[in-house]
Order: sequence, then structure tokens, then C-alpha cells
Amino acid sequence: TQSHRKFSAPRHGHLGFLPHKRSRRHRGKVRSWPKDNQSQPVHLTAFLGYKAGMTHTLREVHRTGLKIAKREEVEAVTIIETPPLVIVGIVGYIETPRGLRNFKTVFAEHLSDECKRRFYRNWYKSKKKAFSKYCKKWQDETGKKQLEKDFDSMKKYCKIIRAIVHTQMRLLPLRQKKAHVMEIQLNGGTVAEKVDWARERLEKVVTVSSVFCQNEMIDVIGVTKGRGMKGVTSRWHAKKLPRKTHKGLRKVACIGAWHPARVAYSIARAGQKGYHHRTELNKKIYRIGQAVQVQDGKVIRNNASTNYDTTEKTITPLGGFPHYGEVNNDFIMLKGCVVGTKKRVLTLRKSLLVHTSRKATEPIELKFIDTTSKFGYGRFQTAQEKKSFMVGKRGGAQRYVREKEV
Repeated sequence: TQSHRKFSAPRHGHLGFLPHKRSRRHRGKVRSWPKDNQSQPVHLTAFLGYKAGMTHTLREVHRTGLKIAKREEVEAVTIIETPPLVIVGIVGYIETPRGLRNFKTVFAEHLSDECKRRFYRNWYKSKKKAFSKYCKKWQDETGKKQLEKDFDSMKKYCKIIRAIVHTQMRLLPLRQKKAHVMEIQLNGGTVAEKVDWARERLEKVVTVSSVFCQNEMIDVIGVTKGRGMKGVTSRWHAKKLPRKTHKGLRKVACIGAWHPARVAYSIARAGQKGYHHRTELNKKIYRIGQAVQVQDGKVIRNNASTNYDTTEKTITPLGGFPHYGEVNNDFIMLKGCVVGTKKRVLTLRKSLLVHTSRKATEPIELKFIDTTSKFGYGRFQTAQEKKSFMVGKRGGAQRYVREKEV
């Protein structure tokens, strides 16, 4: 019984997310991969993208039994730019009593500078000789024999095959030149088929549409937006003390009993808020957009058009995404928000679950995607629409002046 307090309340803040420290890694780490199914064709189980910003869409809900069914719904969506990844290596793992162990790693013959930058702390002062000796393996006979031996031993002993991929920073509107490098697990087919699949695609690009599909539920792994040093009211959402409290009121009044004469780990204290590693499950893909491309000498810019709104427009809003820029590559549109700030690198992973709910299996057909300016009160969907409106207004005034002159 609690004789000293007149009310009871659940604690503030979840202890499952302790410690609230700054993340050691900037790129989200996949801690669990989807279960392998050999009956499926070989495929990648994750992809890397960059958060561009948010917008909203209009669609009709197709879920019978709901009050909102067959009505239009406006929903917030996040745009994640996903330029093609380049496969530059293969890693094989064997199973041991203490878990997985790296058995063999094979890199491609040619690595781009943006990938090599990842292996250096100071690129411009270095001699840039990374992989200069290794690549000769692919050229002489003894090296080729050794590589064949490595591939054969991978097929013979390994249980898990992962592809080493890197992003293409030069395609993005970011200052960073150093690519993000990651291992992505291959699922489907036998081990030999996985090795052959990865070997065929060394130095080649993989698009996001070959990994994910429309209406799929995926998981987003990343590091949240950093908020620096915060007190208990902001960090743990502890109650503020009464107004007349001595020496401040954004505090925890009692930080524990006299004995044990220590402060328990579960007591809310001031410290770091944000920049934590998080995995968010079940984000639905509303659209996988194609990059701006040239066909028959014409630039195709219609990746934000729908069957209802046939205006030729790209997903980039007027004036670009704030703090990001233009999205000219492939992109993924996810329902709702995702962790991290703009420009943050995010790991998109296939779901670990088999989804059967109506929400997860509902087909999505967008009626309208908003592309008004996200910097102020957006009025115009396209630059053409704005121009015709503004010229129309100005044209009337000019005509009036000319008539007066005559």
C-alpha cells in the first residue's frame, strides 16, 4: 500500500529503449533479416534511401464495412529518394556454435571513388590506393584461379550470402561525396544460385523497383532527429511541478528513497534526447516513382501524375523540398512519417511478417498528389499553372495601359 501519496500513475517513459544515448552509427543497422525461402527467386531484402520531405495525397478507400469506405481520404506521405545501388562485393557466412562467422569476402574489380572514400578518413590527403593491388586478382591467371576457388568454397560451405552495395551520392542534391556502404542479405534460391546471382551483378546497378513492389508493407530503420541536451519534462514527459515550487518546476521531485543510497537507472534524468537508432514497422508503399528520364528525345516528367490528375508534373514541389532540393531519381512514397531529419540515410527492409490484414492488402490508387510549395502557402501545383495565372493578371494591366495610350 502507498500511504504517502494520494494518487497512482504509470511511470513516464519506456524503459525498453534505454539507454537514451546518441547512436554510434549514422546509417540504420538491420538487426534481423527476413526468413529465407528457397522456393522464391533470388532477391535483395533491403535498400537504402534518403529522406526528401513530406506531402499529402488524395485517394478513395476500398475497405468494405468501414464508414470511410468509398469516400475520399487525404493522407500524409513521405518521399524517400532511392537512386540505384551499385553491387561491389559478395560476403559469405558460415554458421558456428557462437553464431555467424564471416567466411569469404570478394570485391569487384572496379570500385568508384565515392565508394573508396568510405575507406578513408581524409580523402584529399591520401594516396587513393585502396584496392589498387586487390583489383589485379581479376587480371592475372593465378588471381582468377584464387577467385574461382573462393566462389566455389562459398557455394560449398556458406549458409548465408550477402551483397555489398553502395549508394550513388553524385545523383543526389547533397554536398556529401562519400557513399554509404552496406551488406544486404540475399534470400530465395540455393546458396549456389545466390552466389551466381551476385557475381553476375558485380559493378552493376539495382533499382528499388526490383526489390519492393506497390502496396507492400516494409520496415524503415534509421536514426531519429537529434535534439541535444534536454531536461526531464521534454525528455521523459514527466509532470511539471506546481507553480510556486522553489528552484524551478521542470524537475522530478523525488529521485528515490533514502536507501538504497543510489539513484536507480529507472529514474527520469536530464540528458540526450533524439539521435537514437530506431526500427519502425509496417510502412505501406503508396507509390514507387520512376526517375526523370529521356524517351525519344523528350524529357518525361510525370511521376506525380495519376489517372484522375493527368497534369504532367514531378514529385518535387514548387521551389523544391525544403532543406533538400529536387528529387530527380527513383523514389518511394510511404504512408505517414519516418524517423530522421531531411537528407537522413534510411534503410528500407522487407517485412519480417506475412501480412494478411485488410489494411495491409488493400490496393492503393491515388487520385491526386500535392506538389504545391512547401515553403509558405502553396497555391499552384506546377510552375506552368503559376506562370499562366501571373501572366494573366499582368496581361490585363498591360492591355489597359496600352488602350489609354491609344
